[in-house]
This record gives sequence, structure tokens and C-alpha cells, in this order.
Amino acid sequence: MKTNGQQPYKTLILVRHAKSDWGNLSLSDFDRPLNERGLRDAPRMARHLVEKGITIDAFIASPAKRAKKTAQIFAETYKREKDEIIYHTALYLAPPTVFFDVISNTDNRYNHIAVFSHNNGLTDFANLLTSTRIDELPTCGIFAVSVATDNWANFTHADKHFLFCDYPKSI
Repeated sequence: MKTNGQQPYKTLILVRHAKSDWGNLSLSDFDRPLNERGLRDAPRMARHLVEKGITIDAFIASPAKRAKKTAQIFAETYKREKDEIIYHTALYLAPPTVFFDVISNTDNRYNHIAVFSHNNGLTDFANLLTSTRIDELPTCGIFAVSVATDNWANFTHADKHFLFCDYPKSI
């Protein structure tokens, strides 16, 4: 557990999947891959986090192809194995309540987690966390908060502080 002054805290990093490919309309939404821009933006945004000194202990993702690939690229950048990524089917097109549930049930050995998912639920969830509001988290956008707790089970009611919101066109 890290401390911010005397207060124990954890870090939550929300990542919207990178830009997806709509070229093959016969694919289901779940099976859409990343397009060329997405394959460029994901490693760039992951490197951006590393350069900012952001730690990630756990990578938690929707198993949809575009979110899965985005999480894999971030994990590779952090020199983690793909098989370390934790997948939750419920994160596919999840409403905010699912995010609260998944995060509240995260193993406490992880202090800094990144959750990879989809809009509109991801933006709606981010807007519930602090007084900072965003219209839409862009593809491969990152919204980060610190959480005043030493236990993810307390996530829902813990004080949260906005850290930053970055996206490919902002860096």
C-alpha cells in the first residue's frame, strides 16, 4: 500500500479501448479488432503512462477483441505477460454498476489497477467518481483517480481524487 501523506490510497486507471476497425461489417461488435490508428495509439499511450511514472499492478479488461488487444499492448509495455491480464466478461459494454462491482471485488494485493473497457459505460462511470466531468472519453483515453482506501471492497464509498485525463490527441 502506498500513502499520500498519511492517507492510504489505491490508484484506478480507466482506459477506453483504442480505435477499432469497422471495415468488416460481418464481424460481431465483440470481435472487432483495432484499426491501424488504434495499433499506433495504444503503445503510445502506454509509453506515456510509463514516462509519467504511473505504476500498474493489475490489468483488468473486457474480453472483447479491441479491449483485450489494448490491454495486451499496455501489459507488454509494462513488461507483463499477456496471461496476467484479468478478464471480466461483465466489462463488455458495462454500465457503471458493473465497474463498481468489478473494482470492489479486486484483490487487495493490487494497489494500482488499470481497467480496459468501452463507452458509454466507461465515461458514465468516470463521471461518477469525482467532480471532474468529461463529455466522452476518447478512444485510448485514460482517466485516473486516487482512491482513499487500503481495501478495494471500500471503493464505492471511498473518497476519490481526480489525477489526470489523457488521450492520444492531448499528448
